[in-house]
Amino acid sequence: MESNNDQQIQREARRLYDNREELAARICDIIRKDGTLQPLPGLHLSRTSIPLKRVHSVVESSVAVIAQGSKEVWLGENRYRYDPFHYLLTTVELPRVSQVLEASLARPYLALRLELAPALVSSVMVEAALSLPTAWTDVRAMDVSPVDGNLLDAFVRLVRLLDAPAEVPALMPLLTREIIARLLMGKQGPRLRHLVMERGYTPHIATAVKRLRQDFDQPLRIEQLAQELGMSLSGFHHHFKAVTAMSPLQFQKRLRLQEARRLMLSEDLDAAGAASRVGYQDASHFNREYKSLFGTPPMRDVQRLREEALTFSDH
Repeated sequence: MESNNDQQIQREARRLYDNREELAARICDIIRKDGTLQPLPGLHLSRTSIPLKRVHSVVESSVAVIAQGSKEVWLGENRYRYDPFHYLLTTVELPRVSQVLEASLARPYLALRLELAPALVSSVMVEAALSLPTAWTDVRAMDVSPVDGNLLDAFVRLVRLLDAPAEVPALMPLLTREIIARLLMGKQGPRLRHLVMERGYTPHIATAVKRLRQDFDQPLRIEQLAQELGMSLSGFHHHFKAVTAMSPLQFQKRLRLQEARRLMLSEDLDAAGAASRVGYQDASHFNREYKSLFGTPPMRDVQRLREEALTFSDH
């Protein structure tokens, strides 16, 4: 009996190894230069040949898998590290900070991310006869778990579709549903189920996040938002921070500053113009908060980013 168990463990280890190698080879083939690519709707591929500095971004509900290298993500003060043996699940659209840790020319960082639409998650839950969580508690919107063989195999089959475009319309929806089903039945199933809860507080917080994303340049009226969601002010603060790891004000500030950085980089606005566009009335206040988040004053930060981009493109 022990011999059979050992053989099964060895087979599973070999299967995981082969799938990781195939996934890395296919991503490397598809995306030949450092950068990101969306070859299919909702499927994002990434490659980088050098460890990167921290990047500020907003990520939607999704699952991320690394084929080669490793990465860290910060949500508020919480840090999550993942690699080819772990996946990252995000269930609410959030501002985050991420950093590629392991990457080289010989072994570039290679990863994929698949968006998870709440309606599709709900549909798979119904189809699989999975119940909603019985305890309506706050669940952090992000975590890392080990990748099992069946889940990784489904991702490999999804990426294989890129070699067979004619099969994409029929098979991509099926493979996406399989991935969601395996996530729902795995260790992070309860976290993903909270994405579609019809009761409890998580849907209210998801609604609040959506509102803040849409109106980030407007004055934040927390009392009014809490009232519209049918929550007390203290309850709203508590549940918002439990899910997003940030207060509503911190969340809005992150969104504003990240958008201001994008405006200065892509639309060549000066600091005052960007500050005004994202809702700051006081330029000096904007400069202080920008430096606190990104480490340097706005225009110096943008100049550095442009110089780094030129250096990177020359390589």
